[in-house]
Amino acid sequence: MNNPLTHFNDQGRARMVDVSEKSVTERVATATGAILMKPATLALIQKGEIKKGDVLAVAQVAGIMGAKKTPELIPMCHPLNLTGVDICFEINSEPEPDSGLCSIDINATVKISGKTGVEMEALTAVAITALTIYDMCKAADREMVIADIGLAYKAGGKSGIFQRESSETNT
Repeated sequence: MNNPLTHFNDQGRARMVDVSEKSVTERVATATGAILMKPATLALIQKGEIKKGDVLAVAQVAGIMGAKKTPELIPMCHPLNLTGVDICFEINSEPEPDSGLCSIDINATVKISGKTGVEMEALTAVAITALTIYDMCKAADREMVIADIGLAYKAGGKSGIFQRESSETNT
């Protein structure tokens, strides 16, 4: 039986996958996630009253940096020359009835012309964006929760298109 986990060598030890025989194709991946917070915290962000600065602007830059630094954080990721990284936010000001929390949805799209995909870069971008929001707002709200980080869409390469069923994201 062929092992679908490609990051293991014949001895069962970790390895970086050899992509030298793969074709260069246009590849894109979009990941999503959210950070949940108290309504008062979201109000501080929207009014620009967080003492550390413009939360979303800083988080957006941090997420882009995170995408670019992915191979330094995740051992088997290939160093890539990304051709684009875009991070968008959707602010949900209306508190959820169950939790009473508001949220900021994070959407990161990463592109490349290359031999391997950029799913990990998109996921890392979302995670670093959310962590940066947490860091900048933790003095106001230590109960923030980072949630639902996942791959929403990918295209390019041999495996073709993937779209998460619960996702409406497409690029």
